[in-house]
Amino acid sequence: MADKREKVLDEALDEAMRDATITMESVGGRTLRVATWRLDQPSEHLPILFFNGIGANIEAVAPLAEALPDRAFIMFDMPGIGGSPEPVVPYNTVTMAWTTTQLLDKLGVDKVDLMGVSWGGAMAQHFAIQHPGRTRRLILAATTAGMIMMPGNPASLSKMADPRRYIDSAFMEEHFQTLYGGALGKAMNKMEHIHRLKPPSPRGYFYQLMAMLGWTSVPALPFMRKKTLIMMGDEDHIVPLTNGWFLDKLIPNSELLVLRGGGHLFLLSHSDECVEAIHRFLDEPEQQEKAKAA
Repeated sequence: MADKREKVLDEALDEAMRDATITMESVGGRTLRVATWRLDQPSEHLPILFFNGIGANIEAVAPLAEALPDRAFIMFDMPGIGGSPEPVVPYNTVTMAWTTTQLLDKLGVDKVDLMGVSWGGAMAQHFAIQHPGRTRRLILAATTAGMIMMPGNPASLSKMADPRRYIDSAFMEEHFQTLYGGALGKAMNKMEHIHRLKPPSPRGYFYQLMAMLGWTSVPALPFMRKKTLIMMGDEDHIVPLTNGWFLDKLIPNSELLVLRGGGHLFLLSHSDECVEAIHRFLDEPEQQEKAKAA
């Protein structure tokens, strides 16, 4: 029975990654495992550059890339995470944003629509602030303004900071609802998500935690004019909804979408609703601009 389940999980993982092109790229003095979807195909849309959550590898969010077939999608494992080699020296938001521009240059991409979830949402904010000329639209999911934030449930945060959630599948399954809420289990097999996760190296996980130490976007956000969609779950125990309201107040050109019943993984548990919102947000302005031009 266990072997059969493993086979089903492997098939689900293969399905999610079937259209991805995986490469190892040396950029900014680092080697990164990079996944792209449809980057070599013609499209009237900009590619989406996606920053993942802490400790999360490419495969964890592959279903989202597959669910947006009309757009190119770019994602990479942070140093020491997933398939990226362990970092020798630490990094921070400034150096990683610069490294990301080097990656975009190597891929031949000038400008992107930018998206980030949780830790990656903070990274996306910083990239948009540091490199506004390379960012068109910004989507922030289940994230905060950094150190100035409303903390989540202590029980969830303690489990979130414990790297055993990536190493020990029994630990992850036992604390899944505490970490992410119950909606994902209702929407899909939670074991499918757990199966996608690859343990980060201890140093990689620690460096990723340290990269945001002392960081906040609060002083810069009122001056950021990028059109921004903020997506939050109202049952997120890790990043409470209050953080979304705070971001919405700070960013002049933003809108807030609340996923009812959504935990921290609402991008997966509420995937249809999220994909619809992403399409609407990214496409409507383009359609309106074309209508005005006509």
